[in-house]
Formats: sequence, structure tokens, C-alpha cells
Amino acid sequence: MPLSTVIRPYDWGSRTALPELLGAEPTGRPQAELWAGAHPAAPSAVDGTPLDALIDRDPAGMLGAPSVARFGPTLPYLLKVLAVEKPLSLQVHPTTAQAQAGFAAEEARGIPLDDRTRTYKDPFHKPEMVCALTDFHGLCGFRDPAETANLLEGLAVPELRPWITTLRTEPAPAALRTVLTRMLDDSSRPVLSAVEPVLTGVYADIARVHPGDPGVLAALLLNHVELKPGEALFLAAGVPHSYLGGIAIEVMANSDNVLRCGLTGKHMDVPELMRVVEFVPSAPARVEPAGTVYRAAAEEFTLVRHDLSDDPEELPTGLPQTLLCLEGEARLGPLTLARGEAAFIPAGAPATALTGKGTLYRVLPGIGS
Repeated sequence: MPLSTVIRPYDWGSRTALPELLGAEPTGRPQAELWAGAHPAAPSAVDGTPLDALIDRDPAGMLGAPSVARFGPTLPYLLKVLAVEKPLSLQVHPTTAQAQAGFAAEEARGIPLDDRTRTYKDPFHKPEMVCALTDFHGLCGFRDPAETANLLEGLAVPELRPWITTLRTEPAPAALRTVLTRMLDDSSRPVLSAVEPVLTGVYADIARVHPGDPGVLAALLLNHVELKPGEALFLAAGVPHSYLGGIAIEVMANSDNVLRCGLTGKHMDVPELMRVVEFVPSAPARVEPAGTVYRAAAEEFTLVRHDLSDDPEELPTGLPQTLLCLEGEARLGPLTLARGEAAFIPAGAPATALTGKGTLYRVLPGIGS
């Protein structure tokens, strides 16, 4: 099934990267994300019919019994391409239990799903993995508090001294919670004004794009991570992060739940974010591929890169699969995908041979893959 994908025009996106990928004329506006999936907020379509509607009509045929039994009658993953030109919001994602409780509470309060103050868009968690297509970098997870204290001390800003002391003397979870809480409070604005002029590197870049934003201070608590093309990173629930620049494949559980605390003009629910954040230092969780297969600590998805050739590669059956051609041309039986084009293979489809020239990415549920 050839898919019509959806472009999301968030202000942090590139004006040129996705048009170049799709062979389309730039619109002059930022184009941040290409969505290929069945999330109701922006479902892809097959001949004009939304993919989620097709799945609703025949869950077993579209998804297969194993996927329906494990994840219910919905596509368990969402495939995106990110084109990051500016730092995007500092954010975390909830666990399943947190998402279910938050979604139910907002439903009970009658907050419309499209209300800008809505925090939970669905009752699902959102583990995600990014796989770099170009040099890609971001912030991921809390740095060890002692290392952050050293970084702050190097800025030589007297107003930072209380936070430095907290980071050096309190247990890590308490220190991180205390300092992040103070950074996000309005009372920290004089500190931010003193810090911004002396920032360097990626933190200076963040401040240039988001001057006066408390997220600039919060970013100082996080690890800076750089990915080369083909390298991947997994983000579990509760891990604070932000993407800063580059182009990447992103695959995640089929959710749009994001809790933000800075670097954005969108709604920020700081109290709920503080409840969801895991206040533990953690190194960025890199995903080492097995050949061209990327398996992360999430059952909802596995990502496979295909370096296409004329030698047929038979794709499995019994699970839903989404394919996106990013270079050259891919042939799936009678269907040909050009660069930037996507397709969906229902679980009930017969075995399909994949050939072509270039590069294609394929996503399927992590169960049995």
C-alpha cells in the first residue's frame, strides 16, 4: 500500500532538508517532521483513506494476530524523519501508567485533544529511537552532578554558587531535583541573565535561539551526545532530552505525549514534567545495530536499514511493516518507491521481494522480528 505521508511544520525544522528528500519545492516555512504511520493526529493515507481508518476496519488483516494480542488494534509504532535546524523543546515522555492516568484525568476535565494546554494526547508511553542520517546531536539524560558542578564552576558566575554547592553535597537524585526546580522558577531569571553571556559551544547556540528561556539553564544539566550517520540512540520514559541539529530517522511507540519544560513556545506543564522525570544520572543509551538491524529496549518497534540491490530480499509476513525509501529506488513487486516515498505492508499480505538501488528503512513491531 503506497502511503501519502504528512509533514509537520514546527518552527525548529529545516526549510530545505525535507523538500530535498521528497524532491519538492520548499514552501519557505520550516518543515520539521515527516510522519509515516497511523497516529490519529496526523495519519498517513492510502488512496485518500487514513491508515488508522483502514486498520480499524480490519485489525487482524492489517496488523496480524500477534501484534493485536500484544498491543491492541492499533499500529504500535510511528516512523518519522526529523529535520532539526534549531534546538527543540527540552522534554520527557511518560510511562504507560503515567500516560493512562494523565489522559484519563484530562478527558474527565473535558479538555479537547486539540487544546494547546492539553498535555496527554493519548494513553500510551513513547519510548523512541533516533538513527542519524547526517551528523546529529542533542542533549540526553542527566550528567553526573559533580561533572555539572565543574562545568558551572568554569563559567565563573557567582550567582551559580548555591547550585554548585547543592550538586556537590546532596545525593544525586535530590541534587538534580532541587537544582532543576530552581532553574525553572521565575526567581532564576537574574541567574540566567548572568549566565547567558558567558556560555560557549552548544549551550551558547541554544541561548542564541532561545534567549531568556529557563530551558537554557536546564540544558546545562544534561549530557551532550553526537551521532554519526548510522549511529542510534534510545530514549526511555523519564529521560530528559532535546535534539539540537541534524537529520535522523525517528521511530517510537505510536504516541504524541510530550511534557516540555523549556526551549519552546508550546504549552509547558512543569509540575507534571517534574513528576515524570527520572532524577538519576545516566549516560546516553546508544543502540548498537546487529548488522543493519536496530533493536532497542521497546517491544513496539525494530528498525532495519536495507542497502538495496538487484538480489531479491524476501520480507517476512504476519506483522505490519512500514517502509521509507531515502535514496535511489526500491521495488516491492509491482510497486516502486522513489526517494522520499513510503509504503505499508499489511500483516496479511503475501511474502514480498524487495529489490532496487539505494537505501530503504523498514519498521516493524519488535515482537518476533
